[in-house]
Formats: sequence, C-alpha cells, structure tokens
Amino acid sequence: MMKKHLVHALAAALLLTAGCCCPSEKTAAAPREDVKLLLPDKIYAVPGVETNIYFANAVRVINPANYVFEVKSPRGRCDEKRWRYTPSEKDKPGVFKLHLRVLGNSGVLAEKTVTVEVAPADAGKGGKLSMLIVGDSLTNATVYPQRILDLFKKPGNPETRQIGSHAGSGRPVKAGGVAHEGYGGWTWARFSEQWQDDARFAKLKTPRERLYARSQFLKVENGKKELDIKGYFARMNNGEAPDIIIFQLGVNDIFPATDEDVDARIVRIFGYMDKLLAAVREAAPDAAIGVGLTTPGAASQDAFGKNYKSRHSAWQYKKNQHRLVEAMMRKFEKANPYKVEIVPVYLNLDCENNFPTVTEAVNQDNGKKIVRQNNGVHPAPAGYRQIGDTFYCWMKSVLARKQAKAK
Repeated sequence: MMKKHLVHALAAALLLTAGCCCPSEKTAAAPREDVKLLLPDKIYAVPGVETNIYFANAVRVINPANYVFEVKSPRGRCDEKRWRYTPSEKDKPGVFKLHLRVLGNSGVLAEKTVTVEVAPADAGKGGKLSMLIVGDSLTNATVYPQRILDLFKKPGNPETRQIGSHAGSGRPVKAGGVAHEGYGGWTWARFSEQWQDDARFAKLKTPRERLYARSQFLKVENGKKELDIKGYFARMNNGEAPDIIIFQLGVNDIFPATDEDVDARIVRIFGYMDKLLAAVREAAPDAAIGVGLTTPGAASQDAFGKNYKSRHSAWQYKKNQHRLVEAMMRKFEKANPYKVEIVPVYLNLDCENNFPTVTEAVNQDNGKKIVRQNNGVHPAPAGYRQIGDTFYCWMKSVLARKQAKAK
C-alpha cells in the first residue's frame, strides 16, 4: 500500500512540473527606491557670477554617490556633483529651461524642469537701492552681507545702501558700510517675541548684550508687546521702507527636530513666519521680499561630531532641513498673501568643500594627518560668499523686472 501511494505522489509531482497550466514563480521585483528631488521652479544667474546646483543638496538620500545626475540644458556644464553656469557678457539675458534627472539601477527615480532667469549685468544701473538683511548667525558672521555689498559696487549697479542696527556682533555701522539684523541663534520666533523687561535690560553691561535682549522689530506700550516695523524704519531709514528685504532663517528653528516632531515644529515655525512677514509687508507694501530657503549643513558627520559630540547627526539635520525647505516651497506655492519670493540659497552651497576644516591625526597612535570638516552648519568664507552670490543674482533679477515694468 505504501509503494502504491508513493507512485501516485511521484506521478502527480511530474505532472505539476511538466504541465503548462501552472506558471513558474517569478522573482519579485526589487522595491523602487524613493528619491525626493527638491528643486524650486526658478533659479537666478547674472554675468560674471557662478550659479550652481549641487546635486547632493537637491536630493534627500543617505549617499548621493549612489545615483547618477543628468542635466539637459542649453547653457552651463554638468559635472559629476553639480551643474554650474557663469554667464558671460555675451550671454543673452532672459530665461531658459533646465531638466534634471536622478537615475538609479531601476531607471529614472526623479526628475524636474526648472527655469533659469539670467538678469542683465547692468540691471538697476543709475538708480538707488536700499536693502535690509535679516537672519541668524549666518548673517551675523557678516561675510555674505559684505559679499552682496561688494558685488553691488561693480560697474552697472545702482548706488546701494544696507540698513541695520549693527555690522556684525554689535559692531557699529559705518557710513556706506555693511549693516544688517543678524543674530546668532535666532529664529523666526525670536524676531517676533524677544523682549527683556526693563529691570533685566537695565542690568546689561555691553552693547552686544543689549542688542540681543530685544528684537529691533518690537515695541511695548501699556505692557503689551507688538511688532512695529514702521517704527524700525523710522529709526533706521528715515521712515522709508527699504527697496529689498531678505530673510535667511531656519537653521535654529529646525535643528532640534526629530522624525517624530518635525511636522509639529514646522507648523510652529510657519506661525511666527506668517506673523513677521505680514507685519513687514504691511509696513513695506512696495518692497521686494525674498525668503532664503534654509541652508544645508556640512557634508561630513565629522563636522557634527566636532560640534555636537553624539547629540546630533548630519543625516538628521539634512532630513530636517529638507523637510523645512520642502514645506516652505509648498506653502508659498499654495498661498502667498505677502507676495514674497523664495531664494534657492540651499542649492548654491558647496557642502563638501566650502565648510571649515581642521588638520589632525588619524587617531591617537597614528601620526598621519588628515583633513576633517569641523563645523556643522556654519560655512567657510567661500561658502558664505556663495550665499551672497545667490541673493545678488535674485536681487538683480528683481531690478531687471522692475526696469522692464517701468518701460
């Protein structure tokens, strides 16, 4: 009986193997990797100034080297890690399209077409321009505000003046020199809320302490604190609103976020952002307002290890920064009652080569010296100058559009 059953089982197995009614199993396809491509609709360029798209800044992936980046564009050059373009005087001002694709083993993972707007080198020539720059420690370092001022001193530019309460770390403003509202560690919230009471304020000894104690944009009347942008203009600019106002904030706002609370933090950031932008727009109805998209950090974990030990990681900050930039793009695309323009500062910052470094031993018992990045979120001077270049290109575009409208 056992032999008979075994024969039947073998026969059934042979039929199943040979039969065409039961298709063979197919190997499951590898899961498609999700690559988030973060590009604005528009980037800006000016003759003589290099504009870049650093690919690592445009994608939220752990290792950008695992992907291929292809750019199709009538101008500029596509390198391994960036697209770069420095318009010449011969390049015709105007707009052209650029298409970026991100490729992996399974093909095209993400792609987008953006507009590149090239402003004339002499946009704004013969006029006058006043500007206000608001930001955190990146602004307080004063390198990029100075870069903007230096670029506007080139031929073909308007007579330019920056307004602000200090020239970096509380230093007094000199006539015709750099000026801004940059404060290390500040956020959208602190510009809207920071105000020490009179008793504490009276005990402060240094100009820098007093500068940081109260937001220049606030006043207190009858015990009530409120934004007073017109009062600020009265003190700093003879009651006139500046022609251009830029904000470069977000690093301190989003830095502590985790995957669990990042969305809630962004909602809070936007609450204070809306409050400040609404007040600025009301006080400066005709000004061009540019909001810089929050900058990325250094490319290496070494930089974050140096500054924050094991408390914060480069990857977490990149995720946080990307989420904030993505949300800002979506916010102003959906509704823009303050008529602001987003400035893609984050794309034009070389996080691999333009952050501070230190030369040190490989380890305790190896005398070989290597170079490591040693600052997580503050660029080296070359990186700060790239931030200034991005704002300058946007401002020249603003001036070109204003001139064209006046004709």
